[in-house]
Amino acid sequence: MKRFIPFLKTPPRVAVIRLQGVIGTGRAPLNDAALAPVIERAFRKGKPKAVALIINSPGGSPVQSALIAARIRRLADEKQVPVHAFVEDVAASGGYWLAAAADHIWADYGSIVGSIGVISAGFGAHEFLAKHGIERRVYTSVKSKSMLDPFKPEKPEDVDRLKEILGDMHKGFETYVRDRRGAKLADDPDLFTGRVWLGEKAQALGLIDGLAHAEPKLKDLFGDKVKFIRYGRKRGLLSRFGAQLADDALTGIEERAAYARFGL
Repeated sequence: MKRFIPFLKTPPRVAVIRLQGVIGTGRAPLNDAALAPVIERAFRKGKPKAVALIINSPGGSPVQSALIAARIRRLADEKQVPVHAFVEDVAASGGYWLAAAADHIWADYGSIVGSIGVISAGFGAHEFLAKHGIERRVYTSVKSKSMLDPFKPEKPEDVDRLKEILGDMHKGFETYVRDRRGAKLADDPDLFTGRVWLGEKAQALGLIDGLAHAEPKLKDLFGDKVKFIRYGRKRGLLSRFGAQLADDALTGIEERAAYARFGL
């Protein structure tokens, strides 16, 4: 109640948002629809001196990454609140997209940063079907309606079209990072090739601003009496009682696979 008493000086407040997990729709932990109320509260409640993003994400959906980051930037500009991102294990691909929404990015020496690129993965089961005497039948009204059907042999023209789409997405990602990081970025040919780096090299390349952990750095910036107000998604009733659903198990497997790409 102290902050509502006139003339009584209150400690500065920093809103802390944890962004952890794979980015995407459906079961993914991070998506704009689920995070919107969390982000809105963090910026609007209690006049924070800053918003801190605690990021631990291997990436995911480019569109959801862009939507979340754009929401953060809109509110930061509207409220004139600085944003600091703190990378834990990894901020790669879409995870780095989120980090780049901040005005300053900090990481641990061992944090994995980068992977500025776009990836598409699938499978091919046409030989399995043929071996078991199963025929795939697909009919379309136009020639470009069906592409990369996993139950039919891969077509070179489909691969070319996919690579064109991925190339366009990559250009958008690169433009976003260049706009956000500006002159901080080093002139390095590997910067936008999908490579990742640990904290110290990421700093030398301008992908981050320095090596720091959240609480010590925020206390250094806003004083030892700074108050951290933490915001996050509310857990469902079943998860509060420790119930584990099959859907949650599948999500865990997918998330582990995403982190495993970076040796985590």
